[in-house]
Amino acid sequence: MATEVILPKLGQTVEEGTISEWFKKEGDPVERGDLLFVFESDKATLEVEATARGFLRKILVPVGETVPVLTAVALITRTADEDIGSYQLGGDRETLPDKVVEGMEAQDLALEPAALQPSTLEPGTLHPATGRIFASPRARKLAQEKEVNLALVTGSGPNGRIVERDVLAYLTLRRDSGRPKVTPMALKVADAFDVDVAMVSGTGVSGRVMKADVAAAAQAVAVSPPLPPAPPVGVTAVESVPLTGLRRIIAERMAASVHTAARVTLVTEADATAFVEAREQLKASVADEWGFAPGYNDLLGIIVARALREFLYMNARLSDDGEAIERLPVVNLGMAVDTERGLLVPVIRDADQRGLRAFGTEFRALVERARVGKSLPDDLSGGTFTITNLGMHEIDAFTPIINLPEAAILGVGRIQAKPVVRDGGIVVRQMWTLSLVFDHRVVDGAPAARFLQRIKQLVENPYLLLG
Repeated sequence: MATEVILPKLGQTVEEGTISEWFKKEGDPVERGDLLFVFESDKATLEVEATARGFLRKILVPVGETVPVLTAVALITRTADEDIGSYQLGGDRETLPDKVVEGMEAQDLALEPAALQPSTLEPGTLHPATGRIFASPRARKLAQEKEVNLALVTGSGPNGRIVERDVLAYLTLRRDSGRPKVTPMALKVADAFDVDVAMVSGTGVSGRVMKADVAAAAQAVAVSPPLPPAPPVGVTAVESVPLTGLRRIIAERMAASVHTAARVTLVTEADATAFVEAREQLKASVADEWGFAPGYNDLLGIIVARALREFLYMNARLSDDGEAIERLPVVNLGMAVDTERGLLVPVIRDADQRGLRAFGTEFRALVERARVGKSLPDDLSGGTFTITNLGMHEIDAFTPIINLPEAAILGVGRIQAKPVVRDGGIVVRQMWTLSLVFDHRVVDGAPAARFLQRIKQLVENPYLLLG
């Protein structure tokens, strides 16, 4: 006798889940309470335990596949070699007392093979012995709450029995009648890529639009040649600059970042008075020996590299296939540079391992090569986090675009003297606005906020770098 393992629901709005890991292999023994698998929805992740003992006879849904909730994802049998091609109910189904049958849900019964297939019965199939509509107590309760006539519902349980998922499916069909049926994940992808789901053909059950359908539609739009925009009436372009070379690369990467990453921006204002004083002291004491005066970018680079080493989840990226988050073993800090050719991001490798002098020396060499167009291939690749500073242009705050595949970027405004309240009085302090833009697919808001809070702490107390 086989028992179905069902993909559970995670709230009323979750319609599907993706199996991300199986803890057991086919043929493994299973005890009640053993972890069987992990599945993810667009809202949560859940580890599912076994509710029966025996052997994991068959995995019906492999890792990476997305299926509707309440779908059977595996079969557990009493023996390791039980034939699942002809397993039967525990006894003659028709001879079970009505009260016993109605007290069972589909996952509590060993289903006949036909029950695993879409029901071919008509809505409201009657029990052949009693003439009553055959439905589980949970299905009846839900139908009563939602004022659903069970005679209109098609059952997918054994012998056409109506279970809770059938009532839910009927409610969805009734609610969405005349509109395309779309999963929550598909709606999110459509919103991100500005795709009209009404124009997308669904490949899911009953034509439901899945996220893969929306992604395919978005890709088709992206590769289709766009129509040239109509020129404004009465306006003639002074100059037409071809979008080629570095400018085209920048355009493509920035557009890809905006349409791919789930961007969130956090903004904080740091008291940089001690930071400015430390820089002035260093400038006066080491400029002659080092051959350069340490700048704000040098000091901030050291601070950010230190924070990345402490908060490894920010020094991360999505894998190429988008199926994993990779936390990286090295801190390679990109420093955005404005050049005549366009925006370039030289990368200081192992930034967290460098002292201020080594960092500053390497940074100046990279910037010089970038500005004269002689950057080496390794100069502009391999970054794990980027800093971009527009403070020298009198910009207070801005929202930079993430340099994919990195998980985040720090936007830096100008340091400006402002009146602030300290200990009940008004004093003038050097204030600095910092903007952290991060990819919510890789890291959540609270962890990202703690990372930015650490940067602020180090800016306000630069002596902590000595620890």
